[in-house]
Amino acid sequence: MQDIVDECGISRGGIYLYFNSVDEIFQEVIRQRNKEKFSIISKAVQENKPFKEVLANYMELQKIRIFNMEESLFRAYCEYVFSKPRGTALALRDKQLAYLRKSVISILMLGVTQNIIKEKDILRLADHIIVTIDGLSVLSLGGALTEGVVEEQFNLLGEMINQIEVKN
Repeated sequence: MQDIVDECGISRGGIYLYFNSVDEIFQEVIRQRNKEKFSIISKAVQENKPFKEVLANYMELQKIRIFNMEESLFRAYCEYVFSKPRGTALALRDKQLAYLRKSVISILMLGVTQNIIKEKDILRLADHIIVTIDGLSVLSLGGALTEGVVEEQFNLLGEMINQIEVKN
């Protein structure tokens, strides 16, 4: 807590007006980051940008994040989740997954709205995308991931999306 107080330049009492612990601060940072990421996706969906462009941008950002874990909150998030009692960790994890799922589903629903993909199996596909990206992210933390493996997995995700494309 002292490091946070020093970095923010406020008093210890001042920070305790808003947060009871470092855990609360970390959870708020994660919540704010999720809101920020979702707002970018939400804006693209509201502006009805082309589905394939929105999806490609999202996937490219995920690839960049996977290969830059040292600059990502994901490492801190994993360390937090694995170091806390199960109940505390589950609550944060469930919120994180809900944000991710909402983001990916909104992108896929943009494709449905634009008549690019069918709505069939959208929820399962969204979950598969999340599991694949988070799995690759965890592997990246250990340094055991190559660009070829990431490309192969993202190509497989692309093939899954192509399977539900609307055929004209």
